[in-house]
Amino acid sequence: MRAYLRSMPPADTGASVTDRAAASPQLSTASSSTAAAVDPESGKLRPGGPGYRRMSFALFAAGVATFALLYSTQALLPAISTDLGVTPDQASWTVSAATFGLALGVIPLSAVSERLGRRTLMTASLSVAALIAMLVPFAPSLGWLIALRAVQGVALAGLPASAMAFLAEEVRAKALVAAIGLFVAGNSIGGMSGRIVTGWVAQAWGWRAGLAAVGAMAVVCAVTFRLLVPKARNFTSRSVGPRALARTLGGHLADPLLRRLYAIGGLFMTVFGAVYTVIGYRLVSAPFHLPQGVVGSIFVIYLVGTVSSAAAGKLVGRMGRRGALYLAVGATSAGLLLTLAESVVAVLAGLVLITAGFFAGHAVASSSVSRTAKTARAQASALYQCAYYIGSSLGGALGALAFRAAGWEGTVLLGLAAMVGAASITLYATRKAVVERRLLHLEKAA
Repeated sequence: MRAYLRSMPPADTGASVTDRAAASPQLSTASSSTAAAVDPESGKLRPGGPGYRRMSFALFAAGVATFALLYSTQALLPAISTDLGVTPDQASWTVSAATFGLALGVIPLSAVSERLGRRTLMTASLSVAALIAMLVPFAPSLGWLIALRAVQGVALAGLPASAMAFLAEEVRAKALVAAIGLFVAGNSIGGMSGRIVTGWVAQAWGWRAGLAAVGAMAVVCAVTFRLLVPKARNFTSRSVGPRALARTLGGHLADPLLRRLYAIGGLFMTVFGAVYTVIGYRLVSAPFHLPQGVVGSIFVIYLVGTVSSAAAGKLVGRMGRRGALYLAVGATSAGLLLTLAESVVAVLAGLVLITAGFFAGHAVASSSVSRTAKTARAQASALYQCAYYIGSSLGGALGALAFRAAGWEGTVLLGLAAMVGAASITLYATRKAVVERRLLHLEKAA
């Protein structure tokens, strides 16, 4: 028992590197070898070093395309409902089908990435998703639109299944949170630009033209990614069979720290999926009556997410991972309450807080997964992405149902319930860490 306590990392939702290294000699060794990334012979990329900037821009472009495509119909839901004669909860499946498809595909494709390589899978995934995007505008009915979006989601799964593992393998440990934060920042830029483009194009030429514009943008991102992404220097190909995959996934799910991180990512995404799926319906109706182009433009607020996710590393350095998560939960909850006001300014301020809180929480949780898993990082990240996008699918679908049943207040209540869950998980981890520290103190005193 004493040996176990000595080797156990602090039981939180992502212990700092210093704490984890101090708690485990193995992690200390890993940290020492990672520090050798400064040496060019180690093959690790570092800020200012050769290849790091190309890698950053390539993953940023991939992040832009991922979120632009994944949520391409979200800002268009009121227009789709009107044109196809469907209810908000029916139209919301054009978003949820894509995120659910990604959730289903991310784990199998993470195993494929172990064999083919992260770079190869990311290139293929982005290319196929961009090609499907050129077909989506021609969907003849809601059923076809949902089916194409589901297939597109599966195609996109190769990116999140590989990107985190690619960064963990190719970037020095101290720069990992910043590198992942930049990839997540690309997600926020993609989510923002995709919705703004579709909103204004749809106002002028209809929602199908809006989807075509996003597809063209994704093609440009795919080409940019392929031209800039550096070759992997630290990847070793290995075959992962079904049994081995099941053992690996079981091992990750047996880790209580990873389970908490998966749950937190899913809960944050439940809020985000619910809010941004339904907000368009609220703003085009009374008392706001905003036009489609203006509704699409509110997604410029995603720039706040770009800043908060990119700054996640500094936030963790100052407050610790649990402190950063508490701040993210508080900001998101305050934002939800602000959106209840019948004022455009208050609603926009609420969306700013929700977006900042979500992206900060997501960057902290996702980077913690990559640092916590010392083996089979692709599968560890894939499980996080699976939970994350299941949260998005449930958030979009349940948020739309809540809106139909109880208006915007119902959607806000759903979001607050998810944040209570995230806060409870983090509080449990905090209390457990305090107990473990006391036990260690008593053991040393004895």
